[in-house]
Order: sequence, then structure tokens, then C-alpha cells
Amino acid sequence: MLRAAVLSLAALALAPTIALAHGPTRQKVTETVEINAPADKVWATIGNFQDMSWHPAVAKLEGSGGNHANATRTLTLTSGGTIEEKLLSSDPAKMTYKYEITKVDPKVLPVNNYSSSISVKGDGGKSTVEWKGAFYRGFMNNDPPPDMNDEASKKAVEGVYRGGLDALKKKLEAGG
Repeated sequence: MLRAAVLSLAALALAPTIALAHGPTRQKVTETVEINAPADKVWATIGNFQDMSWHPAVAKLEGSGGNHANATRTLTLTSGGTIEEKLLSSDPAKMTYKYEITKVDPKVLPVNNYSSSISVKGDGGKSTVEWKGAFYRGFMNNDPPPDMNDEASKKAVEGVYRGGLDALKKKLEAGG
């Protein structure tokens, strides 16, 4: 009985060490914006996987496959970096699509295994756009550098989403 108690205490003492030894955990980000415009107008602006002219960080987009599953696009950012993405699914009737990043330098966007969706919900003359994603940090091993840890990855994705959604609201509410 004493031996079992000692072994249990030893296991408990090691538990914090074991917990710290695991790799990265999947991070999630969701950002929304309410826009004073009907949903069909909002979807007409963001629903085309081959057009991200509404996002201020995207300088150029080259793609193929339209809005069909497995369509691809390469985003050239205003900062000069590139991000390659693939469309997983698109449902224009529900005003939503899902995509994943297939290639990105973690110095451009500090993420790995990133997937995301963007959707529009309407309520009369107003719409809510939801952009959400799940991903791992840019550095997949233990002890990541500060610019590629969980917090930096979440902050970067939040910045991408917020910048895009705020620009979309401004554009559509200004009559664009």
C-alpha cells in the first residue's frame, strides 16, 4: 500500500513536466463584422475565391479553378510575401466557403496547418460576416521563438481578419 502511494506521488510530481513537454496546440480565431448592406451585396464582394481585392494586405491574386473545390490561388501581399491557398468547399446558397493554406513562409504568416472559413449572414439591410480559422503556430517544435509562438500566431491571424473585415465594411458602407 505504501509503495502504491509513493508511486502515485512520484507520478503526480512528474505530471507538470510531462505536460510542458508536448508540442503546439491548435489555435482558433473568429472575427466578425456587421455591415450596413444586404447579404447578397456582401457575398458578391467576398464570395469569389479568385478575388480578394477587398483586402488591403493583398496586392495581387493569381488563381485557377474558379470557385470549385480544389481551386487554387496565390496571394501576393503588399509586404511582398506570398501565400498559396486551396478552396476546400464553396456553398453560394449558404454564402460560405472553406479553404486552407497549402504553402506559406512562417515569416510571412506564422502558422502551420491552417484552415479557414468565411461566411455571410443577412438580416434585412444588414449583414454579419464571420471569418474563422484554426491553425498551429509557425514553429512546430517546443520552445518557439517569440515571433512564432501561439500568441504571435493568433495575433497575426487576428490582424489579417480584422484588417480585411474592417476594409470590407468601409468599402461596402461607402457604396463600393
